[in-house]
Amino acid sequence: MISLVAQVIDKVITILIFAIVIRTFLSFVPQLKSNQWISLLYDVTDPLLKPFQRFQIGGAAMTVDLSPLFAIIVLNLIQSWIVRPFF
Repeated sequence: MISLVAQVIDKVITILIFAIVIRTFLSFVPQLKSNQWISLLYDVTDPLLKPFQRFQIGGAAMTVDLSPLFAIIVLNLIQSWIVRPFF
Protein backbone atom coordinates (compact mmCIF):
# COMPACT_ATOMS: atom_id res chain seq x y z
CA MET A 1 0.00 0.00 0.00
CA ILE A 2 2.82 2.39 0.85
CA SER A 3 4.47 1.57 -2.46
CA LEU A 4 1.28 2.51 -4.32
CA VAL A 5 1.06 5.86 -2.51
CA ALA A 6 4.74 6.50 -3.23
CA GLN A 7 4.19 5.74 -6.92
CA VAL A 8 1.24 8.15 -7.11
CA ILE A 9 3.23 10.90 -5.38
CA ASP A 10 6.15 10.20 -7.73
CA LYS A 11 3.91 10.62 -10.79
CA VAL A 12 2.34 13.81 -9.42
CA ILE A 13 5.77 15.33 -8.82
CA THR A 14 6.84 14.35 -12.35
CA ILE A 15 3.73 16.01 -13.80
CA LEU A 16 4.40 19.15 -11.75
CA ILE A 17 7.96 19.31 -13.06
CA PHE A 18 6.71 19.07 -16.64
CA ALA A 19 4.08 21.74 -15.90
CA ILE A 20 6.78 24.10 -14.62
CA VAL A 21 8.91 23.50 -17.72
CA ILE A 22 5.94 24.14 -20.01
CA ARG A 23 5.02 27.29 -18.08
CA THR A 24 8.59 28.53 -18.39
CA PHE A 25 8.52 28.20 -22.17
CA LEU A 26 5.05 29.72 -22.41
CA SER A 27 6.16 32.76 -20.39
CA PHE A 28 7.94 33.98 -23.52
CA VAL A 29 4.55 34.31 -25.27
CA PRO A 30 2.47 36.62 -23.03
CA GLN A 31 -0.49 36.70 -25.45
CA LEU A 32 -1.35 33.11 -24.52
CA LYS A 33 -1.98 33.98 -20.88
CA SER A 34 -5.65 34.66 -21.59
CA ASN A 35 -6.20 31.06 -22.73
CA GLN A 36 -8.21 28.95 -20.27
CA TRP A 37 -5.73 26.04 -20.25
CA ILE A 38 -2.74 28.31 -19.82
CA SER A 39 -4.52 30.07 -16.98
CA LEU A 40 -5.09 26.69 -15.32
CA LEU A 41 -1.40 25.87 -15.76
CA TYR A 42 -0.47 29.14 -14.05
CA ASP A 43 -2.94 28.44 -11.22
CA VAL A 44 -1.38 25.03 -10.60
CA THR A 45 2.26 26.14 -10.75
CA ASP A 46 2.01 29.52 -8.99
CA PRO A 47 1.99 28.06 -5.44
CA LEU A 48 5.15 26.12 -6.27
CA LEU A 49 7.00 29.10 -7.72
CA LYS A 50 5.97 31.91 -5.35
CA PRO A 51 8.36 30.94 -2.49
CA PHE A 52 11.32 31.02 -4.88
CA GLN A 53 10.52 34.23 -6.76
CA ARG A 54 12.56 36.37 -4.40
CA PHE A 55 15.72 34.78 -5.88
CA GLN A 56 16.21 36.93 -8.96
CA ILE A 57 19.38 38.04 -10.70
CA GLY A 58 19.82 41.45 -12.26
CA GLY A 59 18.64 44.98 -11.71
CA ALA A 60 15.35 46.71 -12.33
CA ALA A 61 15.87 46.87 -16.09
CA MET A 62 16.42 43.18 -16.68
CA THR A 63 15.90 40.47 -14.10
CA VAL A 64 16.24 36.73 -14.48
CA ASP A 65 13.67 34.72 -12.58
CA LEU A 66 15.25 31.54 -11.23
CA SER A 67 12.16 30.31 -9.42
CA PRO A 68 11.39 27.52 -11.94
CA LEU A 69 14.93 26.18 -11.58
CA PHE A 70 14.79 26.19 -7.78
CA ALA A 71 11.31 24.65 -7.72
CA ILE A 72 12.39 21.83 -10.03
CA ILE A 73 15.48 21.17 -7.91
CA VAL A 74 13.38 20.98 -4.73
CA LEU A 75 10.81 18.71 -6.38
CA ASN A 76 13.61 16.42 -7.62
CA LEU A 77 15.11 16.30 -4.14
CA ILE A 78 11.73 15.39 -2.65
CA GLN A 79 11.32 12.74 -5.29
CA SER A 80 14.72 11.16 -4.75
CA TRP A 81 15.02 11.42 -0.97
CA ILE A 82 11.47 10.89 0.24
CA VAL A 83 9.45 9.09 -2.42
CA ARG A 84 11.87 6.81 -4.31
CA PRO A 85 13.15 4.85 -1.25
CA PHE A 86 9.66 3.37 -0.87
CA PHE A 87 9.84 1.57 -4.23
